[in-house]
Amino acid sequence: QVQVAESGGGLVQPGGSLTLSCVASGSMFTYARGWYRQAPGKQRELVATVSNDGSTNYADSVKGRFSISRDNAKTAVYLQMNSLTPEDTAVYYCNARLYGINFWGQGTQVTVSS
Repeated sequence: QVQVAESGGGLVQPGGSLTLSCVASGSMFTYARGWYRQAPGKQRELVATVSNDGSTNYADSVKGRFSISRDNAKTAVYLQMNSLTPEDTAVYYCNARLYGINFWGQGTQVTVSS
């Protein structure tokens, strides 16, 4: 019974910032590992991930603007988003894993608009 919960989305003006949070639970081996997003009419794409050694991976479109971090228990990940543009508008999903199986939250809407 893996549970993944995102929060922090909302409406923000271009150039603004938001921080997304994700908490994963349900097993001693469940861990939160990153963020994906899906815009209307488009496929879900990777935004940022963090590995157990602390290394990170970012989509080219968000490098230098977004920063991912996690807590020590690896049950929560965060996404600091800066310099947001309308192209960042999407539903953002947190990705958690248990024995290599992906689990997803319900998503949190990020809308960048004036």
